[in-house]
Formats: sequence, structure tokens, C-alpha cells
Amino acid sequence: MVDLSVTIGNVRFKNPIILASGTCGFGRELEQYIDFCSVGALSSKGLTLRPRQGNDGCRVAETPSGMLNSVGLQNPGVRYFVENDLQFMASLPTGVIVNVAGHSTEDYVEAVRFLEPHREFIDAIELNLSCPNVKEGCMVIGASPEALFQLVSLVRKETTLPLWVKLTPNVTDISLTALAAQRAGADAVVAINTLLGMAIDVKTRRPILNNNTGGLSGPCIKPVALRMVEACASVLDIPVIGCGGISTGEDVLAFMIAGASAVQIGTSTLIHPSACETITEEVVALAEDLNISSISEIVGTLNLWR
Repeated sequence: MVDLSVTIGNVRFKNPIILASGTCGFGRELEQYIDFCSVGALSSKGLTLRPRQGNDGCRVAETPSGMLNSVGLQNPGVRYFVENDLQFMASLPTGVIVNVAGHSTEDYVEAVRFLEPHREFIDAIELNLSCPNVKEGCMVIGASPEALFQLVSLVRKETTLPLWVKLTPNVTDISLTALAAQRAGADAVVAINTLLGMAIDVKTRRPILNNNTGGLSGPCIKPVALRMVEACASVLDIPVIGCGGISTGEDVLAFMIAGASAVQIGTSTLIHPSACETITEEVVALAEDLNISSISEIVGTLNLWR
């Protein structure tokens, strides 16, 4: 038997597979398709202080080996979530990660302050500082090490829950924002969110997405994500959670070897709702073939060419 359990900070998860924010709502949509016992944790849809309708018009476009989305953080707001969805998430046999987004530092602080009294139902808060589909907050803050440090420092004062920071890849050097998150008191970083991209309709000569640009995800971004996970892991003392184009058990092992203590799966779940179960089975089979008794033993074992 392979021990799949992993520890992120002081929180233990049954396996390293986390369902990424924005791809599985609050779990209701997937409940009929998967056994949540096979999932390490579920990260909620990105929540803002107030409800958001999201962006207008076409919000998703398929691309070679991936997809673009510009949903724009459509969500019911943190108050509605606490009153209607949090306890449902907590009833699932998996970890509960609450993803929080905002237009400003004050929005993040207030949303986390609202969640703190309900900490018994939450394993960690994930600060979304990387969504490229809104004009204020998120990636605008997350692309600046100084602004990120200030926000995370203020949020850290509002909660005793583990605090994860989801980093944007749309920067020159992701290690700088990763270090800023660590200095501000983050317990882990998540790398990466989507890459900013565009698709064009040659007949209309317009972008396919009404927002013009969107976040690129799927297998096409995996090499970029792996490089950035390794870059973060090489400078941090806190755990890294890898994300970006994971669709097989081999992908999971590659991210963990690069330095990820756990991984998040998103676009693959949109392709097939039960993808996480298949991927977990593949991880077990591959670990057995490679004589890996505990999946955590491979974290950060990458041998770089010198």
C-alpha cells in the first residue's frame, strides 16, 4: 500500500489531490459523479465580499491543448456562501479550502474577517491574488510583491486559519511574489493560476471572448507551471501547491518532484467530472511501480543539470 497522505503546514490531507477553485463550485455539481473520499480537498469557487454576476457575453473559448476563460469571478458572495454552502462543503468527506478574492485590500480583509467565526468548518483560506479576468484587485495586487505583502500581512491579522496565497504567473519573476507571501505570514503558496491569453475570430476580426482576454489553462501550460513550482520551491521554506495542466498520475508525480507538496486539478475536471479519481488511481499504480512507499518522500527530489 502507498501512503498518499500529505501535510500542508499543520493540516493533514488524505492525499495530494485538491480540486481547484472555479472548476467545481462548492461540490454540489460533482457530488453525483465522484466519491469525495478519493479527493484530498476541495477549493471553493472564488468568493468576493459581495455577489458578482461575472463578465458579459462569451466567457469560454477552446484552444489547442487548453481553454481560455473570462468568467470574471461570478459568485454569490461570502455571506450567502456561509449561510447556504459552507456546511454542505464541510459535510463532504474531504478537506475544505475557501478561496477568497476581492477588488481591494479592504475587500479581502473584510471577507476573511467574516469567515473567521466559522473556522471550525474550514481547513484553510486560499487568497486569490491571481485572477486575470477582473479589472481591479486579484492579479493587479498579486503582480506586485509590495502590494501582495501588504495585503497578506493585513489578512494574516484577521484569521488563525492556515493561509494559502494563489500566485499569478503573469509576472517576470514569480519567486519575488512567493517570497513576499512567505514574509507576510502565508502558510503555503499555490502556483500557478491561469496565463493571460487571447483567441481571435478571423471572420469578425474580434476576440472570441467579450472580455478580449482570458485565463489560459489546460495541458498547454504545464511546462510553465512546472518551471514556476520549481522556482518557488527553491526559495521558500513554506509548502508549494502545484497547479497547471495536470491530467495524469505522472503529471502529479512530476509536480511533486519539482517541489509541490500537493497539487490542484481544474481543467481536467471540466473535461471529465471524475478525472480526479482516475488520476489518484494512476498515482497509486505509478508509485507502486517506482517502489515509492510514501508519496511525500518524492517532494523536491528533482535533480537539476548543473
